[in-house]
Amino acid sequence: MNPIQTETKGIRPIKYQNDKNDLSYYTYLKDCRYQVRAHFVWNENRPELAEDRNEHKHHNIARRMIQRGGRRDIFLGTRECQGYVEPCVFGEGKGFYDDIPELNFGMMYHGITYADEAYSEETKGRMSVRLWQAAMRNGIITFLPPWECVHRTVREMNIKQFGQEGENFSVISEEEVMK
Repeated sequence: MNPIQTETKGIRPIKYQNDKNDLSYYTYLKDCRYQVRAHFVWNENRPELAEDRNEHKHHNIARRMIQRGGRRDIFLGTRECQGYVEPCVFGEGKGFYDDIPELNFGMMYHGITYADEAYSEETKGRMSVRLWQAAMRNGIITFLPPWECVHRTVREMNIKQFGQEGENFSVISEEEVMK
């Protein structure tokens, strides 16, 4: 929503090896503001959670979470860059980049795919990092789904096995969600 701006700050990180401190310079984003539209993609690699794939239930959980300012603190890159959450109507209001056809950010980190989130034969049994060609079009960045990203294997990994139902998770009814 706002123009992309940065500011540099001098920070004195603690040096634990001796009593002296160094001066380090960090660059941070300044005056950030985003609108986010999200949707659910079920993890088909977890058949034990099939009964919990209730979009209405999870939508209500997310809606209540956003109305309360989020479930956990969010950070924009680092711990000291805390973000705040509030409800909005996606696309409402004028954004700084709305009239710019395309702004390319180059190859960027997208996320990590764990073995239980595998989406292809190449990602099964592995932990891999996802990269993508990020671009903003008319003020909107549309994130690719994981299976459309470039992936690089980090290491071999087995799917973590959960215990019997109720041991490590529980399925709650829609009535409990509505409380």
